[in-house]
Amino acid sequence: MKRIPYYFLFIFLLLIGCSGDNNTNTVNPAGDDNNNPTPITKELTIFFVNDQHGQLDNFAKVKHIIDEERANTNVIVACSGDIFSGNPVVDNHPEKGYPMIDIMNRVGFDVSVIGNHEYDYGEAILADRIDQANFDFVCANVDMTNSLIPQSSPYQTISVDNVKVTFLGLVETNGKDDGTIPSTHPWRVANLVFDKPEDVLSGYANVKTQEDSDLYIALTHLGYQSYGGSISDSGIATQFPFFDLIIGGHSHQEISNAVNSIPIFQSGSYLNNLGKIKLRIKDKAIDLINYELINLNAYSEVDTDLKAVIDDYNNQPYLTEVIGYSHNFHDRPEVGCFYTDAIRGVLNVDITFQNSGGIRSSLNEGDITQREIFEISPFNNGTVIYDMTALDIKNFLIGSGSGFYYSGVQIEQAGNTIEIRDLNNNLIPDNTMLTLGTNDYIPAVHDAYFPVNGSIQTLTAAETLIYYLENVNSEVDYPNCTRFFRFQ
Repeated sequence: MKRIPYYFLFIFLLLIGCSGDNNTNTVNPAGDDNNNPTPITKELTIFFVNDQHGQLDNFAKVKHIIDEERANTNVIVACSGDIFSGNPVVDNHPEKGYPMIDIMNRVGFDVSVIGNHEYDYGEAILADRIDQANFDFVCANVDMTNSLIPQSSPYQTISVDNVKVTFLGLVETNGKDDGTIPSTHPWRVANLVFDKPEDVLSGYANVKTQEDSDLYIALTHLGYQSYGGSISDSGIATQFPFFDLIIGGHSHQEISNAVNSIPIFQSGSYLNNLGKIKLRIKDKAIDLINYELINLNAYSEVDTDLKAVIDDYNNQPYLTEVIGYSHNFHDRPEVGCFYTDAIRGVLNVDITFQNSGGIRSSLNEGDITQREIFEISPFNNGTVIYDMTALDIKNFLIGSGSGFYYSGVQIEQAGNTIEIRDLNNNLIPDNTMLTLGTNDYIPAVHDAYFPVNGSIQTLTAAETLIYYLENVNSEVDYPNCTRFFRFQ
């Protein structure tokens, strides 16, 4: 369990003592010794997680911790998004994502922002999961009225005993260079309209007063620092300083900091930690704050009933089926070599690309199970083949600005251009037609560089890897392999 050091907490309290909206005061009519009205002190504990990506196991510990706290004080439980994509128990369930919703319901979550990976399963599935949730989803910068997904509220006010807290949700929109969407498969959000968070925030400046809330919290899935051109948590604290605190996600960091006198928190990722914010509130402002980052992997107590439910979800024999053997521990760049070789071998194409963000796990030495492959490639992206010239491929690599693992050729930058050579080191002329195979996320994001129509394959990327191990080559051995290219 991590705690803010005393000297830091003292400075932190000095910074945040003047935060919050003091337009409306709650007072004790009895007054003080000078017959002045004195504010009523309110106590609240907020527990939160972010970026759990389908991980279930530690929720039995989370419930035990939260239930103990609920016996002593007011409690709100929040999530900063990305609840799906990363665990095949959740992602491959007959009702995709349902185990996560079920467990969060049982823990007693109150509110979650819609993270970018909540859209990974598509409209209909997300609509079903939102309908099954006993907690509120919030997001202020998305219009879903023309989709199957019920329109989420921009904010939600939650009352616990005598405490009212309003949470405003925001999701990042850095998913496409020439569009404004989150970092998910563009085809799965085609009917949704997103605004950049900074373009809508000013419209919610007076929500705290309108809701007569004790606290106004930004529940974000933006990341702590700006990247990709959109605002971040620290940018909100600087440019839109009307929040009492910010609980964030997306960047998978452990954050406990104050920017412009506004506390910002983030609990890491993959349910390794639980954030715990203890607050004393006076005059609709934070009077005292104490933060703990609870290391769940070091915590021993569990809610036994919830653990039994989780164990039942985890009991999926097909995931433990051995389908290959890894001769070494492979880090993600080395997995990138295996990944692209496997896709090229199954699709029988000249060249294959894989985006680095689509490889979500390393590969341990020893037997390879189906679970490991689904953890490496969790997004259910399809596969597709295109006919493209070498010049088309060069334009894609230069114009996209992104880096990719690759197989089938050699790629080098030569000044302001690119040289593509075959595996015998022969230079491939620009007009040479090549078959290119890839997961369908890449051409969806970088559609300006790909033909309109490709040959859509029947297997997803993960299923293609499994097929390769079961039918082509069951052994993975890529020591020190780094086939990665980004145009500089």
